[in-house]
Amino acid sequence: MLAGKKIVLGVTGGIAAYKAVELCRRLVDAGAHVIPVMTEGAERFVGRATFSALASEPVQTSLWDEAHPIPHTNLGQSADLIVVAPATARLLAAYAIGLSTDLLTNTLLATRAPVVVCPAMHTEMWEHPAVQANIATLRARGVHIVEPEAGRLAGGDIGAGRLAAPETIFAVVESVIGSGADLAGTNVVVSAGGTREPIDAVRVIANRSSGKQGYAIAGEAAARGASVTLVSTVDLPVPAGVEVCAVETAAEMAAALAERAPSADVVIMAAAVADFRPTTPSDFRPTTPSPGKFKKAKGVPEIVLEPTTDILAGLGASKPARQILVGFAAETSDLLANAASKMHAKNLDLIVANDVSQPGVGFQHDTNAVTLLDASGEAATIPLSDKKAIAKAVVDKVVELLASR
Repeated sequence: MLAGKKIVLGVTGGIAAYKAVELCRRLVDAGAHVIPVMTEGAERFVGRATFSALASEPVQTSLWDEAHPIPHTNLGQSADLIVVAPATARLLAAYAIGLSTDLLTNTLLATRAPVVVCPAMHTEMWEHPAVQANIATLRARGVHIVEPEAGRLAGGDIGAGRLAAPETIFAVVESVIGSGADLAGTNVVVSAGGTREPIDAVRVIANRSSGKQGYAIAGEAAARGASVTLVSTVDLPVPAGVEVCAVETAAEMAAALAERAPSADVVIMAAAVADFRPTTPSDFRPTTPSPGKFKKAKGVPEIVLEPTTDILAGLGASKPARQILVGFAAETSDLLANAASKMHAKNLDLIVANDVSQPGVGFQHDTNAVTLLDASGEAATIPLSDKKAIAKAVVDKVVELLASR
């Protein structure tokens, strides 16, 4: 799987740098062309001669090497994957904010290849809110994070922060490389976020959807070679390679999808679309132009609701024969029965069902737990995981369904 793949191995200044030597050996033994890039700090822990002897090319450390006029561009553009092991808190911070301080950070910023980052640091550092915020930012951009393990640390104490084992990192690299192109040439449309239906110029009817799951799915699909359009109601960091179409209301989302869905190979409706919107002949409901904010002095308004367009049902009724249509079902009871009913009624190929009454599941969380149910009745349950892992499971199933067409 790794034979002939060009992998940049970034090594930063942590005691766990010695484990990167074993990772380098495994990658080379698997047939990868490994180019080591060491930071100045890394050289305080492991000599460059070690990596130069084991890797496919000598170590690179400087932006000013005369043999490579623009080394970061060459490395970033030609790499099939970049893996950083270990990744220090300093590297995570620089990468998250786009600060180019050395050859490694410049290379990370100059690539569109998949990136695997393997943090290692002391427990207090790993658990610091700033470090966790940087990890969340990188995850949202589609970076693959191999979380540190718990165990004995350099200082002798026990806790989370130890670099993952080389065999674990190697397995993630294999997985990312193996899935890196399975959606190449595929046009994917994803919706995300909760729609907002205006009551007046200030107030809206909305729901609790954060859009995080839809963004994670869009990022996963793009990382695997798809051309991805994200129809979104929320403002989150946009995953690399994803085009965003911003909307707000159910009507705007319906129009955007009506334009984009017919030519898509895959449509994934992760958005939480409002079922109702306000309507009344009074001056309370906004028109064009908006009448402004309804004042409390006028009394309690009567809000009359009307149904919005059922976007998913419309997509199901008109979907091309080879298109894969995926819906979501956020339920609080009878999860599988309700999901199955929705899937068949709306002509879906796959439905992602979650019980949002459970702790840590669905709306506004960074985690989710879902059951994937396809039209044949096959069900697969993914326990509580971060939304990146859920996105991978959804896209894996989509790839399987595409292969069966």
